Amino acid sequence: MAGLIKREDIDEVRQRTDIKEVVDGYVTLKGAGLGTFKGLCPFHDERSPSFTVRPQVGRYHCFGCGEDGDAISFVQKMDHSSFHEAVEKLAARIGYELRYEDGGTGPNREEVGKRQRLLDAHKIADEFFRAQLLTAGAAEGRNFLHGRGFDRTAAEQFGVGYAPQGWDALLKHLRGRGFTDAELKLTGMFSEGNRGIYDRFRGRLIWPIRDIAGDTIGFGARKLYEDDQGPKYLNTPETVLYKKSQVLYGIDLAKRSIAKDRQLVVVEGYTDVMACHLAGVGTAVATCGTAFGTDHIKIARRLLSDDGTGGEVIFTFDGDAAGQKAALRAFEEDQRFVAQTYVAVEPSGADPCDLRQLKGDAAVRDLIGTRRPLFEFAIRASLKRHNLDTVEGRVAALRESAPVVAQIRDSGIRPAYVRELAGWLGMPIEEVSRAVGSAAKRAASGAPATGTAGTAGNPGTPGHGQGTQPGQAGQPAAAPPSDAHIAFMRPDPRDPIAAMERQALEVVIQNPAVLGGEAALGGGAVPNGGAWERFEACHFVTPAYAAVHTAVRAAGLVHAGDPVAWVEGIRQEVPEPLQGLVSELAVVPLPASTPEALQRYCRDILARLFELQITRVKADKMGQLQRLDASAQPEEFQRLNRELMQLEMQRRALRMDS
Repeated sequence: MAGLIKREDIDEVRQRTDIKEVVDGYVTLKGAGLGTFKGLCPFHDERSPSFTVRPQVGRYHCFGCGEDGDAISFVQKMDHSSFHEAVEKLAARIGYELRYEDGGTGPNREEVGKRQRLLDAHKIADEFFRAQLLTAGAAEGRNFLHGRGFDRTAAEQFGVGYAPQGWDALLKHLRGRGFTDAELKLTGMFSEGNRGIYDRFRGRLIWPIRDIAGDTIGFGARKLYEDDQGPKYLNTPETVLYKKSQVLYGIDLAKRSIAKDRQLVVVEGYTDVMACHLAGVGTAVATCGTAFGTDHIKIARRLLSDDGTGGEVIFTFDGDAAGQKAALRAFEEDQRFVAQTYVAVEPSGADPCDLRQLKGDAAVRDLIGTRRPLFEFAIRASLKRHNLDTVEGRVAALRESAPVVAQIRDSGIRPAYVRELAGWLGMPIEEVSRAVGSAAKRAASGAPATGTAGTAGNPGTPGHGQGTQPGQAGQPAAAPPSDAHIAFMRPDPRDPIAAMERQALEVVIQNPAVLGGEAALGGGAVPNGGAWERFEACHFVTPAYAAVHTAVRAAGLVHAGDPVAWVEGIRQEVPEPLQGLVSELAVVPLPASTPEALQRYCRDILARLFELQITRVKADKMGQLQRLDASAQPEEFQRLNRELMQLEMQRRALRMDS
C-alpha cells in the first residue's frame, strides 16, 4: 500500500532537485544577475517578466502575483498534482529511491522504468506521426483538416499527425529506436496477428492524447479512406498509461485557463476542442470515447479548486435525443460538484467545429455564453415528453420532474426550481412543493439523509451547495483580521529604516556565509568576527522584518551550509502569512555582477545594519546620560561615557572596514 514519504527523503529530493531545470520545462528563463533567472510568470498573464528563480536556494517567487515556493510546490501547481505525486515525480527525475513510513511502499523502481519506456515510445511515435502529416501520402489528412477550418498552424498547435497506410511504418520506426516487440505490445499502438504485431493505426489522421502533465499517453485516429473497414474513430485501447475514464483530451492545453477562469467546458470530439480553443474558449476539453464520469470529475475538481467559492462546468451536447440523454447522465454526476453546472446546446444541432465553420469564432463564444443551468435543462427535458395542455399530461410531467428537482441538494436553489416548475406546468406552487417533498423522502428512504457530511457513493465530500457557510447557524461568522495579520502587512518601501532592514535580510538569507566562518557553515556554529552575535542582537523595528529576523535566529546557522535547507528552515519558523516574504527575500536579485562584488555588497549592507544598531544604542545611552545627575552618580556617569566611547570606536571601525 502507499505510505507517507519519510521527511528526510522529502528534504533530500528538495535539496537535490535543480529547480531551474524543472521550471525550464514550463517557462523560458533568462539570466537576471548573479545566480538569478527571470521569465514570464506561468501563474498570471504579464508582458514583462517578474517570475524569478534562484537555483542556489531552490526557490521561485513572482513579484507580480506573489506566487512562491520550491520545486515540489511548482510541480504541484503546474501539474495540478498532490504533494505526494509531486515528490515522487521529482524523485524519479533524479533517480532517488524514496522510503515510506509504516511499511508503506511507493512506485516500484522496475515499474517506473517500464512506464518511462512506454512514455518514451509514445513521444517518439507522436513525433513520427506529426512528421508524416507533411508528406505527400498525407494529402487526404490535410484536406480533412482544411475542410474543417484548420490550417497548418492549428495542426501544429494540437500536434495533429498522420499514420501512413501500410502495416509496419511505425513498427519499423520504433524498432529502429531500440524498442523490443515485448515493449511495443504494451503501448496499445499495435495489434497482433498470426505473423506478429503490426500498426494499429493505418491511413488515419492522428491526435495525440496527453495527460495533465503534457506526456503523450495514447492516440485518437480518424478514418479517412472509404476502404477502411474500421470504426470512424479508433482510440488507443486500455493500457498501463491510457485509462479512458481518467483522460480528458486537451487537458494539457486547457489546464491553466481552467484554473484561472474557474471554468471547464466539456465538448464531444477532438475537432470541437480545437475549434473552441481557436475561437477563444481555452477551457475546452473532451472525453475519449466514454461518458463524463467520476474520474473525470476528480480531475475537474482539482483544476477548479471546487471548494464552494465558485467555478462552473459547461457541457455542450447536440440538440438531438442522444445529446439530451448525455446531458441527463451529466446531471446525475452533477451532484458530486460544488461548482455550478450548465449545458450549452446549439438549436440547429451544430457542434462547435461546425458552428465555427458556418458562423465564425464569435458564434462559438456565444454558444458558451448562452449556457443554461443543467438543472433547468434536465427538468425541461422531462417536460417535453408530456402534453402539458391536458390535466393528465401535467400530472404525469409533475411525477417525472419532481424527482429531478428533489435531487438538487442546494437548499437555496431547490425552492427556486419548485417555483419555476410550478410556472412551467401552470400548477399551484403548494402542489408542486408537496410532490418534490414526497420524491425527496422516497429517495432518502434508501440513502443517507441530505445534509450529512458525505453523499452516497462519495463519503466525506460535500454535495452540491451543501455545508454551513460562515455566518449561518451552527458556525460563527468570519473573524476580523487579527493583529498579527495587520502587523505583517507589506512594509512601506519608502521607509528608509524598512529598506535597510529588508536589504540586510536579503543578504543574510541569500548569503549566510557573511555571518560565519567555515566552521559555522559546516555545522560547528563558530561565529566569524562576531557577525552572527551582532546580527542576533540587532533590533528590527518593522514588524514583518522583525518576525523574519526572529526566524533567522531560531533557525540558527546549523543548516547555513545548505542554502535550500537554510531557506526552508527560516520559512518554517515564520508565521504562515510571511512565508511568501521569505521566498521573495531569497530570490530577489542582489546588485552585484561578480562573486567579489557580491561579497563586498553583503559586507557593506551588514556594516550599515550594524552601524544603524550602534546609532540606536548610542541614542538610548545619550538619553540616559542626559537624565543622570553626574554629581550624585559619578560611577554610573563614567560607565555610560566609556560605553559611548566604545560604541563610537565600533562605528568608526565598521566604516573603515567597509
